[in-house]
Amino acid sequence: MTATPLLETRALTKEFRGFRAVSEVDLTVERGTVHALVGPNGAGKTTLFNLLTGFLTPSSGAVVFDGRDITGLAPEQIAPLGIARSFQITSLFEAMTLREHLELALASPTGMGRQWWRSVSRLATFRDRAPHLLDRVGLADRADAPASSLAYGQKRALELAIALALDPKLLLLDEPTAGMGIEDVDRTIALVKELAEGRTVVFVDHNMHVVGSLADRVTVLQSGQVLAEGSYEQVRADERVITAYLGAAHE
Repeated sequence: MTATPLLETRALTKEFRGFRAVSEVDLTVERGTVHALVGPNGAGKTTLFNLLTGFLTPSSGAVVFDGRDITGLAPEQIAPLGIARSFQITSLFEAMTLREHLELALASPTGMGRQWWRSVSRLATFRDRAPHLLDRVGLADRADAPASSLAYGQKRALELAIALALDPKLLLLDEPTAGMGIEDVDRTIALVKELAEGRTVVFVDHNMHVVGSLADRVTVLQSGQVLAEGSYEQVRADERVITAYLGAAHE
């Protein structure tokens, strides 16, 4: 870790017709850490993620990544800087195989991915690396299966492999365990722990078991503002957090 945080927001604000979904949020994410964003429904977590990745433009404030002001940049400008994101709702090409998903993701930084209709044969350049990424997320034996054949938890694992193919400095995970059964949740926790080695992760999750298992630091949002911040043990004992969750922090 260096003295300079990998990611910072400064008084970051987003208004929608007078409603402040995110209000003057100051967030600091240190390099090499796993940082959780939690809060009740409507707290502004997903809006904050969209501001960080360029899917929304801030009304005011700033986003600084690796010492560079990226406020207002579009998603396609932010991603090449070293930020990869998985979404709460899976968005895969159902007819494509897992290997093809990874080859396309690996080609993306080269610009070849934007010309896939001309370069299908050239994607073979990445054929040797794709199985390695699939192996890291436990899907090596499904390399030639279509994405449509995967169970829900496996689709989320494939999305993680796609994000890793971009070799990001910062990995943003939006509800990585949403909709999963207990076995898939525990498997995903173990997977994220492994993938977090050597990189920085910020994730949103409602499951306090997941947060407590993964997060080095937790930021709690309520009504678009930072309510509390600290270790998992600190925030779960904070009376303001307990009130915001109506006791859910003790579950």
